[in-house]
Amino acid sequence: MLAVLAVSQTLSGAGLAAGITVGALLAGEMLGSTGLAGVPSALFTGGSVLGALAIGRLCQRWGRRPGLTAGYAAGAVGSVGVVVAVTADHVPLLLVSLLVYGAGTATNLQARYAGADLASPERRGRAVSLVLLATTLGAVVGPNLVTVSGRVAEHGGVPRLAGPFLLAALAYGLAAVVLGSLLRPDPLRLARARAAALPLDGRRDGSAAGLSGGPRGPGVRTGLAVMLLGQLVMIAVMTMTPVHLDAHGHGTGATGLVIALHVGAMFLPSPLSGVLVDRLGALPVAAASGAVLGAAGLLAALAPPDSVAALATALVLLGLGWNLGLVSGTAVVTAAVPLERRAATQGLADTGLAVAGCTGGLLSGPVVAAGGFGALALGGALVALTVVPLTRLAARRT
Repeated sequence: MLAVLAVSQTLSGAGLAAGITVGALLAGEMLGSTGLAGVPSALFTGGSVLGALAIGRLCQRWGRRPGLTAGYAAGAVGSVGVVVAVTADHVPLLLVSLLVYGAGTATNLQARYAGADLASPERRGRAVSLVLLATTLGAVVGPNLVTVSGRVAEHGGVPRLAGPFLLAALAYGLAAVVLGSLLRPDPLRLARARAAALPLDGRRDGSAAGLSGGPRGPGVRTGLAVMLLGQLVMIAVMTMTPVHLDAHGHGTGATGLVIALHVGAMFLPSPLSGVLVDRLGALPVAAASGAVLGAAGLLAALAPPDSVAALATALVLLGLGWNLGLVSGTAVVTAAVPLERRAATQGLADTGLAVAGCTGGLLSGPVVAAGGFGALALGGALVALTVVPLTRLAARRT
């Protein structure tokens, strides 16, 4: 089952990368304002708000397979809608399609919980990280296919910037087919069957994060805060990076390379993050995520505009910090919630994650228009650093 999840995540990673790479550039062309460049990111992360909630409910009732399959199918439909909207120069359709496309983003993240279903508490961090790692190949290759997919689109009479969304439609569609046909038995149903076979006192756990409690307890609140703050900062800085590069004369090749390195850093370090969570505990790793994100923001703010290498390094750190926060935060939330309520609560957690991403996308454009990219990156660094005292306070209370 992990192999099936890995294949679907590899495919969906390419779909995920499309909106990241050209979403802001599409807004610049079709909406005609740098201040609105964050709108596509806000829309597809906003679409993942509804997607995460719906997928969580579907998984809770029917299992992981139907929920994840439906999410990837919606992502494919949204991708096709974007292509049609760009071709017809139809802004309302573009906005609606980006919202639907966001379901693919939500599904890509929700799949990590399926990996957690298959693992024992002491290996949960590594199981989550392996599913995230599988996203790496598609997510890294996707941005580097921007030029190629653009040429293919032009040959078919479709605008160049719509090319990556053609790739996304294919990738999300294939991911839906793989999960719908091969993810058997269902991971969540299997986890419930295993839990039912345990003695009553062994059916709840808090060992993965060193925390316990109900869905509103300190474990859930702390895990949510770590994931939400990391998502807010990462989306805000990442969204405006292509615009920043374009404004200083760098072509789509340089933009694709920087975003590919960033997305690779979002997922490639996952095995290390998982091992650290399992061995050191989730809270120390969460604190490290805040520090790394802070360093990324500071470096991005100070990077010379003509230095692609410096900005790429900052974006690599941004991805690494996000990964540390997501793996550790997921472990905290999963360990704090009983299995009978886990899928629905995880859906709510990822809804909050999507809201944070939507907020970051919406704020990024106006902040850059008012104060420049450096102001956005520096503000992100300050927000990220609040994770450090937050996790230390939670550790003392625990």
